[in-house]
Amino acid sequence: MYEYDCVPALEVTGTPRWRAPARACDCHFHIFGPYEAYPLSPTRPYTPPPATIPHYLSMAEKLGLERMVVVQASVSGTDNAVTLDAVKGFGIERARAVVVVDDSVTEAELRAMHARGARGVRFNAVSGNGTPVAQLEALAARIAPLGWHIQIYAKSDAMLAMAPTLARLPVEVVLDHMAGAPAAEGPDGPTARAVLALLEGGKAWVKLSGYRASAPPWTDLAPLARAFYAARPDRCVWGSDWPHTQVQNAADMYDDAVLLDWLADWFPNPLDRQRILVDNASALYFRA
Repeated sequence: MYEYDCVPALEVTGTPRWRAPARACDCHFHIFGPYEAYPLSPTRPYTPPPATIPHYLSMAEKLGLERMVVVQASVSGTDNAVTLDAVKGFGIERARAVVVVDDSVTEAELRAMHARGARGVRFNAVSGNGTPVAQLEALAARIAPLGWHIQIYAKSDAMLAMAPTLARLPVEVVLDHMAGAPAAEGPDGPTARAVLALLEGGKAWVKLSGYRASAPPWTDLAPLARAFYAARPDRCVWGSDWPHTQVQNAADMYDDAVLLDWLADWFPNPLDRQRILVDNASALYFRA
């Protein structure tokens, strides 16, 4: 049906050195397809292979992940059917969604999505094909009564430019992939400092899904993750970023067992990992 321009997630996930605690939540991943039922957006920026619920669960069960947050990806545009139906497939008692909408969405549609598990709106300043950043403040005001948050995927320069706006929004903000802070710059880099200010001001949450912020051998991720956690240990969550879109070669595909092990390397204390994977995720996504 489509000609794919990236490779699929591993068919079989490795075995991590440790198992996630009970009620651990994967706070960032995507579902694609089956494409006969959920076609991709014609204006998508890339074309991924299918990444289905059974495939995801085979990974999550290997790691011990029991709850999940499905994030609408740029390749699906503002048609959230695949994401909201995935919540139903996983079971709303253990799944939530982050959707992509624009200012044409109605109040009734927002309420209906809330009932189906939506808890945030994503703005993708990297891949586009979704909500224009110009609508950030207007949509934040509209979702505030629902208790939703704004989720931002942005690289360093864009994150710096947006930080003052994010600080004055009437909702909380959740920052993807180490908040776009380049790990090579360390915790004292300008983007990291701006994010730390948002964290300390009580406005932001950070997703400690880190490989997009770094490059092999990934050794610079630990100081950044620890700095964010030290600033606000109650505002850090973790996401696998499965199925790791836009990887071009199968040999380079990430093993989610290794990514979970990174979290243990960054935070050797199991109580810290419990907070990130269970307590914080519960407070952000499952509060109501």
